[in-house]
Amino acid sequence: MIKVVKFGGSSLADAVQIKKAGKIVLSEEARRYVVPSAPGKRFSDDTKVTDMLYRCYGAAVKEKKFTELLADIQKRYQEIIEGLGITLSLDEEFATIRDNFAKKIGRDYAASRGEYLNGRVIAAYLGYEFIDAAEVIKFDENGNFLSEETNQVLADRLSKVERAVIPGFYGARPDGTIQTFSRGGSDVTGSIVARATHADMYENWTDVSGFLIADPRIIKNPKGIEAITYKELRELSYMGASVLHEDAIFPVRKEGIPINIRNTNAPEEKGTLIVEGTCRKPKYTITGIAGKRGFASITIEKAMMNSEVGFGRKVLGVFEDEGISFEHMPSGIDTMTIFVHQDEFEEHEQKVLAGIHRAVNPDDIELESDLALIAVVGRGMRQTRGTAGRIFSALAHAHVNVKMIDQGSSELNIIIGVREHDFEAAIKAIYDIFVNTQL
Repeated sequence: MIKVVKFGGSSLADAVQIKKAGKIVLSEEARRYVVPSAPGKRFSDDTKVTDMLYRCYGAAVKEKKFTELLADIQKRYQEIIEGLGITLSLDEEFATIRDNFAKKIGRDYAASRGEYLNGRVIAAYLGYEFIDAAEVIKFDENGNFLSEETNQVLADRLSKVERAVIPGFYGARPDGTIQTFSRGGSDVTGSIVARATHADMYENWTDVSGFLIADPRIIKNPKGIEAITYKELRELSYMGASVLHEDAIFPVRKEGIPINIRNTNAPEEKGTLIVEGTCRKPKYTITGIAGKRGFASITIEKAMMNSEVGFGRKVLGVFEDEGISFEHMPSGIDTMTIFVHQDEFEEHEQKVLAGIHRAVNPDDIELESDLALIAVVGRGMRQTRGTAGRIFSALAHAHVNVKMIDQGSSELNIIIGVREHDFEAAIKAIYDIFVNTQL
């Protein structure tokens, strides 16, 4: 059995946390490949090492003194090394970093050093081989990730290595220039390594025990999600539920490798299992609730629009011409409503309105702002009658007016539009009826 384990920044913030991570890795023979992030915050007012590196490199680019800032970063790593009780010197690595910063080698290079250095430390602590991600994670000359080439190179390299540490977040272009993924990209690296090794499991260790049914800032002590499918996760992530970097799903999904979100500080908890599909019956009808604020709606009314060929295309073409994407488009016989991000729309609203008038000559256009969208997601909804009815009933009891409802053809999710001031009340009402009362 092979497991790839990725640890987030909060799990590796200091020597105490790294010891916890090391105990987890060494407690199972199957945990053969480790993907570390850079050290995160040790306490609420602390600074992440990546942010320290950005600040240091920023000073170098402006040709200000940066050696003291770099010395602070080295001190942070030295404290970790001493706390772990290992013999390791990073003097040579920091001398190289100092020279490259002076040469203004690049912001991506600067950002990647947090993972690189932490990888060195953790490999020494575990007694695992260190593999520089720049050697095995491939990008093209334009900075686009080369998935298949990386998989081939990485699979070949790791087939010869029993146990290794591969830093997350970065790789390299053909000329050796360091290229990073977007922030949170260590999740992606872990997924890439899992695919290359044909791992049986990709464990993603963080500071929470998996996904929660609802936002804990809105629902007090929400229940956890035991198992979730990739499709459900995609729906919830799109609406703002964030534990795992979205791009991390795709490499393992190709191979059918499950992802287990676990808590470094509570390793006894099973966390959340993310899978392609499952016969496991969900504990509740819904899997999760997530939502976003900041939407506006544009309702277009015209008699007999349903018989006017190309009406919808013409309307959407106006939004496309202004570079505005739409979120949802519920419609009736003589009306259609476009939901868009309010901040994007406000900059172009008059051009859009004029464009709609020219394109389709509507009878009336009505705008509404300060709206929120809530996604109720769950594979259990397919087998359960009356889910939408229960949502409406719960919202009515909470005195929440529904502005829009849209159910996907997969029957996996229901999107509800409400006014922003009803956002939290709506989520509480939905959570209560499906989880607390389990109606």
